[in-house]
Amino acid sequence: MQIFLARTQGFCAGVARAIEIVERALAAYGKPIYVFHEIVHNTSVVNDFKSRGVVFINEIADAPENSRIIFSAHGISPAILAYAKKKNLHTIDATCPLVTKVHLEAEKFSLEDIDVILIGHKGHEEVVGTSGHVKPELLHIVSNAADIDKLDIAPHKKVAFITQTTLSVDDTRELILKLRARFPRLTGPLRDDICYATQNRQDAIKELSKLCDMIIIAGSPNSSNSNRLREKGEQLGVKSIIVDNASQLDVNILNGKTRIGLSSGASVPRHLVDEIIAKIQNTFSDTTVTTFDNPEETIAFPLPRI
Repeated sequence: MQIFLARTQGFCAGVARAIEIVERALAAYGKPIYVFHEIVHNTSVVNDFKSRGVVFINEIADAPENSRIIFSAHGISPAILAYAKKKNLHTIDATCPLVTKVHLEAEKFSLEDIDVILIGHKGHEEVVGTSGHVKPELLHIVSNAADIDKLDIAPHKKVAFITQTTLSVDDTRELILKLRARFPRLTGPLRDDICYATQNRQDAIKELSKLCDMIIIAGSPNSSNSNRLREKGEQLGVKSIIVDNASQLDVNILNGKTRIGLSSGASVPRHLVDEIIAKIQNTFSDTTVTTFDNPEETIAFPLPRI
């Protein structure tokens, strides 16, 4: 058996930055440290922090007054920040810089009184946070073509679009084309909102689909970008599964396979990938691993003052 390891592995720069922020906050202030929502969508990372005194909350009101709270990589709305200040919370912002860029674009379009169409998954934490940067009467969230058909916006109006960062170019291309056809004056960001890590991982799946007869994605079930990777593999005609860790992998499904692709979401620790490799090698003794150059090795984002 041969394992082809996707060229993008381990944390993306935004995830690495968020995790380092929590690590430094723990070292500087001790427990408990509160985090608004999961710092990143990975079960292993969240459980490790829980065991060390990090408390994850889904309601900002659950943070005790004067406590220290970190905002997750997915970003927050201005209303959440205002409430935190009112409650005298000591805040640290771990929002991914690429998400912050989208927030700034949303605010710019909103201040110009332009209807803003946000392409993303309704209810996803990033979409909820970004939505708060647009005047409610100007906000329209679309997830698919049917949502675009339901938009109650005059075709002649100037309309802007922004996107959830964890969607790939492939995920958004058809929707943007449909928007352009319906709204001739459609405008968008000066630069593509798509996260480099999302696109790199999608491109890696395309590479693996040409080499492999099955693809395994390491990722948690609530991770948007991990689920999109599995879907991409299936779309390309290759049996694809997602597992949170090695214990979830039933090696029996690999019987009869000879070329296995292995990829992971942007919030997956590298050791989880290595444990999956080890489990396969322990079952199929002649397994070899082929690796490729990682295009993200030198990418890093600066940390805030902690």
